[in-house]
Amino acid sequence: MKERIEELRRLINQYNIEYHSLDKPTVSDAEYDKLMRELIGLEEEFPQYMDSNSPTQRVGGAILDEFTKVQHKRKMMSLGNVFNKEELFAWAKRITDEVGLVEFCAECKIDGLAMSIEYRNGQFVQAVTRGDGEVGEDVTLNVKTIKSIPMNIPYKEEVEIRGEVYMPKASFESLNELRRAKDEQEFANPRNAAAGSIRQLDSSVAASRKLNAFWYHVPDGETYDLSTHYESLMWIKDMGFVVNENTTLFTRIEDVWDFIERMTIERNNLPYEIDGIVIKVNDFSIQDRLGYTVKVPKWAIAYKFPAEEAVTLLEDIFITVGRTGKATPNAKLTPVRLAGTTVAAATLHNEDMILQKDVRIGDMVIIHKAGDIIPEVIGSVVEKRDGSQIPYIFPTTCPDCGMPLHRFTDEAAHYCVNSNCPARIVNSIAHFASRDAMNIDGLGEKKVEQFHKAGWLNKVDDIFKLESHRDDILALDKFGLKSYDNLIEAVENCKSNPLDKLLFGLGIRQVGAKASRILANHFKTMDALINAKVEELVTIDDIGDITADAIVTYFSEDATIRLIDNLKDSGVNMNQGSDTVIESCFTGKVIVLTGSLQRFSRSEAQEYLEKHGATVTGSVSKKTDLVIYGEAAGSKLEKANTLGIEIMSEDEFMKIIEGEVSND
Repeated sequence: MKERIEELRRLINQYNIEYHSLDKPTVSDAEYDKLMRELIGLEEEFPQYMDSNSPTQRVGGAILDEFTKVQHKRKMMSLGNVFNKEELFAWAKRITDEVGLVEFCAECKIDGLAMSIEYRNGQFVQAVTRGDGEVGEDVTLNVKTIKSIPMNIPYKEEVEIRGEVYMPKASFESLNELRRAKDEQEFANPRNAAAGSIRQLDSSVAASRKLNAFWYHVPDGETYDLSTHYESLMWIKDMGFVVNENTTLFTRIEDVWDFIERMTIERNNLPYEIDGIVIKVNDFSIQDRLGYTVKVPKWAIAYKFPAEEAVTLLEDIFITVGRTGKATPNAKLTPVRLAGTTVAAATLHNEDMILQKDVRIGDMVIIHKAGDIIPEVIGSVVEKRDGSQIPYIFPTTCPDCGMPLHRFTDEAAHYCVNSNCPARIVNSIAHFASRDAMNIDGLGEKKVEQFHKAGWLNKVDDIFKLESHRDDILALDKFGLKSYDNLIEAVENCKSNPLDKLLFGLGIRQVGAKASRILANHFKTMDALINAKVEELVTIDDIGDITADAIVTYFSEDATIRLIDNLKDSGVNMNQGSDTVIESCFTGKVIVLTGSLQRFSRSEAQEYLEKHGATVTGSVSKKTDLVIYGEAAGSKLEKANTLGIEIMSEDEFMKIIEGEVSND
């Protein structure tokens, strides 16, 4: 029976490769299912012959408590980026100036999750995520469920193969359709869906997501008697790995650019998402001569596609009112797919922008994602107008309270100046309680809106009177005693926050988190700031005339002084405290934070760095000393790699904070 079991496994693995990798099945589904049923039966009857890499074990089912961290044997490096023809040609010229004419290999840049898989004695043994490039997570059980990946290969020595796990567009649509039916939150794009699927502790969930993978790199290819990158791809393709069909060799960079232009057009027709083209010097010996910068290989570059555009119908324009009373026009759009997500609304910024772009209700409009993140209307497609389009007239009254909207001198925005506007009240209280301000856990926007409708929260200082509504709050649906106690504890704890958190929470027009810290560190106390004049304020770095006027105007209002007095009576701290710099490895450095941090908010990280002597800025430049990155880090991290700026993962940052390592 052992011989029959091994024969069945060999056949089924072969048919899996033919079907999932080569798209050339040689047996019918019925025949495949018949063989699989036979194998399942024999493995149950003869458990002594069970193999963890058997085709029967690829449906998942194992459940982990957590993922094990794994040190990569060879660092998984990032690539530098170029964004236009000139930058690409300049990169190629640097190479040819150094080593002469070369052959380029161009590949689609798959928008997925970088992965390393390892084989020993011809057997699949481990799959590890890229992580920070040095340490990743062991996701072997989940990657094993991807049927296009061979579990056995003819090469019997140890070998590592690297590539990208992705979710096909069809799988993504099916997954979101299922989540909609279950009233679950949809995934934003296929990349997020793939990453979320690979990080499922229950491998049967990963198996149900129908992931796939392309493989594009054999580290240290020369050790396998391979001389070029393309040859290494053909080698792994012959072993059953899926290599992207668009991979092409070129001898001229001009032809590479033609390939990029063609793929820019064809990308929407591909069954998977790509976000650019990777170009590599083909010859391994020339790669070795070119070498590496501190962070990236000199012999490879990634061309990133420009922000994707789409055309859709602008169905209506609606106004939203924020915490400062700012009235923002927004476009209601016929939903359209854009850069991997479905977009149904986009900001129109202000009245001047609408007039400048001549955007009308009923227009077909061009939208794109600024930085591939924020949906924005570029303009209307005038030639598609049929006379039914309606020019938008900016309202003169607030849609929430009906009071007049006011446009301040030298500002493009309109504001509702009614302090009793329901939208302003809800948004201002929610902002005051937000994590970056007073950090009152349990008092989000929906809860604030609920409490406001009940009459318990009408102004910020009402937060500190919630205890008087204890019985009413406990009577609310899904609001038990523990939730109430946690909320009251969070309210009490916020009273000790430093002055800059309070200033930011007050929502003073033109005063964001950075300006709040600058003001608090300069004046030290709320009373000193209240008494400040415009002439003094404008002498402070980063505080301009408009901001100074807004601050003085805010504190000149009787309602503001009453609010401050009430907050004082409630025991809210009005002082900044010491701003003594703590010497550290960050002292004196210019640092940029990017990506999604998991252990703390961006503002908490910034606060820590500034207390330890760093200057935190929002953009990467040659003056930047360090970029600290979290998950889904984008263009800032890419620019840092291109400029050769030091980068640090969140895990590395945490080790320094916790005193585990130094960064001297």
